[in-house]
Amino acid sequence: MPIIVNLDVMMAKRKISAGDLAERVDITPANLSILKNNKAKAVRFSTLEAICRELDCQPGDILVYEPEGGSP
Repeated sequence: MPIIVNLDVMMAKRKISAGDLAERVDITPANLSILKNNKAKAVRFSTLEAICRELDCQPGDILVYEPEGGSP
């Protein structure tokens, strides 16, 4: 999938654990792990908004588009 989730990088910069972030964002630690490990097929805007609020970042700080196979 060409969307890469760099959530662990922002969490490290903000010095917040997965458990703490999951609690603050009100999602299960398992769902946060799925997102953090690039296993998620989708993310709700409300969840993305809450993550950005808690990490004081922009969506582009944690979501990166990397095309598969490079440019045509």
